[in-house]
Amino acid sequence: MSVQTLYTAATGMDAMQTKLDVIANNLANINTTAFKKDRANFEDLMYRNEVYPGVLDAGQQPTPTGTQVGLGTKIQSTQKDFRQGTVQNTGRELDIAIQGTGFFAVTDPLTQQAMFTRAGNLDINAEGNLVIGSAQTGRLLDPPIAIPQDAMAISISGTGQVSVQQPGVNELQQVGQIQLAQFINPDGLLKVGENLYQQTDASNAAILSDPGSDGLGHILQGNLEASNVEPVQELIDLITTQRGFELNSQAVQAGDQLMQLISNLRRF
Repeated sequence: MSVQTLYTAATGMDAMQTKLDVIANNLANINTTAFKKDRANFEDLMYRNEVYPGVLDAGQQPTPTGTQVGLGTKIQSTQKDFRQGTVQNTGRELDIAIQGTGFFAVTDPLTQQAMFTRAGNLDINAEGNLVIGSAQTGRLLDPPIAIPQDAMAISISGTGQVSVQQPGVNELQQVGQIQLAQFINPDGLLKVGENLYQQTDASNAAILSDPGSDGLGHILQGNLEASNVEPVQELIDLITTQRGFELNSQAVQAGDQLMQLISNLRRF
């Protein structure tokens, strides 16, 4: 019996360790642009049924309950929390934030694979195209948007229209249209790092539309979306997870002490 205690408590410690890893990653990304925190979900394991509910008792009547002993827990899944992060004003004309639902679609220049992000810290590459501001890989917006070399100012409307001010021209000239992607199941997206997601069979294919249409959010120029990690809540979860780990470790110690006691009794 106490041997099972060791294994059951060990599953709890293992699950708590995984949850601790999730919390640590959330806290590490507290300043990551447009980061979406994760939540660890638990589920119980199989049960040892010593007496099944509903078996007939001595009076040939079904028992109202049975005797079931659980065998521990495990991590069921980690779910992404896509709630809106705080929109922070930067004043930079190539910083854009999504107010509402949607992802920016980008193309990886090495693999030509479509990727998606909420981080709108844009920049202009050597060819004049708008790219995600990364020091590692310049990923083009999809559809691509080229900024003229003589552009004096860039304006991005709430519906994604990109216009520029050129010398000698009073009116803004539209040079492109930013589109946003949405998914039937955003939780099915694969996090690949660098603020990027990849679509999977679970998320289904991306549906591209202009901002402000089909339930998509609007674009706010001169702003960036902050991480939606809530430090106070994460610290509370950190404390409860630590306490849960300690309680499971005490169950292991209790099981070990019982085994020692039984072993000593056998000597007499």
